[in-house]
Amino acid sequence: MTETGPPDAHPSNADALRAWDGAEGAYWAEYEVTFDVSVARYQSRFFAAAAIAPGDRVLDIGCGNGETTRDAARLAAPQGSALGVDLSSRMIEQARRRAAEQGIGNARFEQADAQVHPFDEQAYDVAISRTGAMFFDDPVAAFTNIARALRPGGRLALLVWQTLPQNEWVSEFRQALAAGRSLPNPPPDAPGPFSLADPDRVRTILSAAGFSDITLESANELMYFGEDTDDAYRFVRGLGFTGSMLQDLDDDARTRALEALRATIVAHETGDGVLYPSATWVIGALRT
Repeated sequence: MTETGPPDAHPSNADALRAWDGAEGAYWAEYEVTFDVSVARYQSRFFAAAAIAPGDRVLDIGCGNGETTRDAARLAAPQGSALGVDLSSRMIEQARRRAAEQGIGNARFEQADAQVHPFDEQAYDVAISRTGAMFFDDPVAAFTNIARALRPGGRLALLVWQTLPQNEWVSEFRQALAAGRSLPNPPPDAPGPFSLADPDRVRTILSAAGFSDITLESANELMYFGEDTDDAYRFVRGLGFTGSMLQDLDDDARTRALEALRATIVAHETGDGVLYPSATWVIGALRT
């Protein structure tokens, strides 16, 4: 199935839709393997929290190129199924292509804004999201919509980042690209990678959205960015985050920033690739 146009999205998510259905989503589709491998060490903990069983109907929020949706569909087979949703048409197309190549007939994909998409009520047993649930402008509304799609007692499993200082991969990149500038920390309640880093905020949001039995388990793993310095530098240099950090720098400052970026990557090259420490929360909850 081919989408005929962009999905209905909440007005507050218009910028996110433009990014993810534009250059950002296209880059994630191009570097599908690197993005998936980067967080691969978290996969077993994440799926243990989801506890997907044969026959389960799974909803995957922010599915990207569909790896987690396909894995969920395999666990739910043969009677169960998995639906992956994402704002990026390029990644949704990629996800459909990969599922067809791998013969996974019980996985399907839709381009959708999970904050407002009219999911069938009580249609799913499990909702999952691997680093895709931190970008809602109104997280209570978004998780209320997701809860509505779950049956009573249905499970929610999320993998989200802990705070910026606890994630060396982004703090090191950020420091290098600052080129001497003093950068404010991102607001803890603004949409972004660290919006669900505070356990108390997570509990408040999910409780208000209709979830109970909320648990957060800390998980720390090394993240992979490439097989060597050149590979990792090429990947990180093309990220939207990197482009935005370089945007307001003059030529000399941009050169210094990129030299500093390469230097931190060199410092993290190992025999197993370029690896950076990271920290996440594995979140579990039940729909009341």
